[in-house]
Amino acid sequence: MDSSLWMPTRPWSLPFLADAEQVSSLRRALRMHLEYWGLHELRDAAELCASELVANVIRHVGAGTPSTLVASLNGPHLRIEIHDPDARALPTLACTGPDAEEGRGMVLVDAISDRWGVELTGDRKVTWCEFRMSATKADRHAPVPRLARAADVLSLYGGSGSASQPVGHGRLGAAVAEEAAINIITDLLYWFRVHGRDADDVLDQAQAHFEAESRLRLP
Repeated sequence: MDSSLWMPTRPWSLPFLADAEQVSSLRRALRMHLEYWGLHELRDAAELCASELVANVIRHVGAGTPSTLVASLNGPHLRIEIHDPDARALPTLACTGPDAEEGRGMVLVDAISDRWGVELTGDRKVTWCEFRMSATKADRHAPVPRLARAADVLSLYGGSGSASQPVGHGRLGAAVAEEAAINIITDLLYWFRVHGRDADDVLDQAQAHFEAESRLRLP
């Protein structure tokens, strides 16, 4: 089974300081996660727009501004967000000539993405852009609930919410995911023991549920 069918349902976020030296690292991290999600065809456009949104923060809010990059699946769209703490400096489309060196960032985002916008939330703003996924990829965003929940929990144990290596990506990632799964099961067995349950009985029940549900899905 193609593991890319079962994407984590939680958004991926990466805090950073808005600085020109951070842009290449942000692009690499974003590319890695889009590859993990199977969205290879959107990597270049998403990276470029993310870079422009970060550059917009640096230019209009200030270098070193605490910010956050967020990638998520919003229905049939991949959504890229940049969060920053200044709700006053709003990005706008500027009418610039072909030789202009400034003011072209949001024009580029507008041209490459399917749609973009700005949301104000209290003392911060979120500048976002979205890219429509292919019909096949959009269908993959509706995974079997148990597999989706498992992907979410594995990402927590594997630290993919903050680390640069997603759980389950490549051979090393698969080994990390397997170790995370074993740790999850071990922690749950400890939890059941603390609450007075027999670990072997719990495993037997889980195995019985698994086999029953597997039989229901057989053709």
